[in-house]
Amino acid sequence: MENKYRTKHYQWFTKLRDDICTAFENIEKEYSGHLKDQIEPGEFERKKWDRPGGGGGTMSVMRGRVFEKVGVNISEVYGEFSEEFRKQIPGAEKDPKFYACGISLVSHMRSPIVPSVHMNTRFVETTKWWFGGGMDLTPTIEFAEDNELWHQRNKVACDKHNPKFYPEFKEYCDRYFYLPHRKEARGIGGTFFDYHNTGNMEEDFLFTRDIGKAFLETYPELVRRRMNESWNDEQKEKQLIKRGRYAEFNLIYDRGTKFGLMTDGNTEAILMSLPPEAKWP
Repeated sequence: MENKYRTKHYQWFTKLRDDICTAFENIEKEYSGHLKDQIEPGEFERKKWDRPGGGGGTMSVMRGRVFEKVGVNISEVYGEFSEEFRKQIPGAEKDPKFYACGISLVSHMRSPIVPSVHMNTRFVETTKWWFGGGMDLTPTIEFAEDNELWHQRNKVACDKHNPKFYPEFKEYCDRYFYLPHRKEARGIGGTFFDYHNTGNMEEDFLFTRDIGKAFLETYPELVRRRMNESWNDEQKEKQLIKRGRYAEFNLIYDRGTKFGLMTDGNTEAILMSLPPEAKWP
């Protein structure tokens, strides 16, 4: 595959990272809740890392008064899959060489009224190629109007490309972000897609890009709706237990975690998704 496609995809993920970080830092400055005079507005700190087998990435992590911990990571890695892992990846058994780039984001909010979120989009190439990713919302305290907006914006992004995408990718999200050992969903879902290849790379890229743009349009709006509302210790306790469920999923089931660790990615960046504090009852 021509490198210009790889460059185009990685440049978009980088731009999306920059736009998201700017939006989140603006939220930190706009906050006027009860912690305003106790905690300074957060700013992202960036840290680059190199992968021994080829490529690397940049971590962007912020700890603030609205975002207790949020990471927005980008990576571009390449090389060869291990003999064990190549059996699990389409197109890698005949040739273990691979290329992957993407953005991954997880937020853990200080207020239990504001929902946590996960978003990632990626491009992977072996002897085959595909896009993957999506976004899902994990509120501790649910608001019907917020849930409705979240799903509606996901649907608009999908419908722009194919009316079949939203029902398919919503169902995939609900099925994927589920904890079998708890018999419960991680959150309210959203969209999730993987191994997405319609045969038209440009169209598939534009769809993946629109998922990222929908996230940038929607999540900051939801945060601003709720960030200045008051909350109590009982709600915070409930949030910490919810975070425990989040950690369980990411450590046991999450494909991105497994992919990063099995390809010698940066452990600190891979485990960025874990909450700063959690509880188990």
